[in-house]
Amino acid sequence: MTNIIVAFSKPEDGKNIKGILMRNGYQVVAVCTSGAQTISAADSLSSGIVVSGYRFEDMMCEDLRQCLPVTFDMLLISSPSRWGGQPEGNIICLPMPLKVHDLLSTLEMMVQAQMRIRRKQRSKPKERSEEEKGLIAEAKALLMERNNMTESEAHRYIQKCSMDSGTNLVETAQMVISLIHV
Repeated sequence: MTNIIVAFSKPEDGKNIKGILMRNGYQVVAVCTSGAQTISAADSLSSGIVVSGYRFEDMMCEDLRQCLPVTFDMLLISSPSRWGGQPEGNIICLPMPLKVHDLLSTLEMMVQAQMRIRRKQRSKPKERSEEEKGLIAEAKALLMERNNMTESEAHRYIQKCSMDSGTNLVETAQMVISLIHV
């Protein structure tokens, strides 16, 4: 479920938007009346969407967008004259007066986009640290020297042992190193 923060300078506007979203199945985790409150709420979450007005007592929506974590998207609800018809940065804008259908369909599109990004990131292989790469390279070097293997044969050997034992490549490389150094 996507975290949604509603941020409007007028508390009644925030409560109204929250009510619309909650009635339509969205999870609103916070209703904020200032930019600082919104940033604080966003910092405690991993990702989400901020549904926001144009101006707060402490900052404008562009400033808020720059302070939000990169994993947050922003949906601005404001008069087109305020944002000049061209959204700043990666802010999606909806004009006032607001149509509930437009709000819900735009929010659903943003939620789907975030879900696609999360799925894509989960499917990406995790990048190994230099230390982990060094352990694998050391294990391969030991196998190449001790067993007269080529680099690809040593790598394949570590991979096969890893799959057979149910451990990851780095743990298997550590086992190879410890066994050879005994």
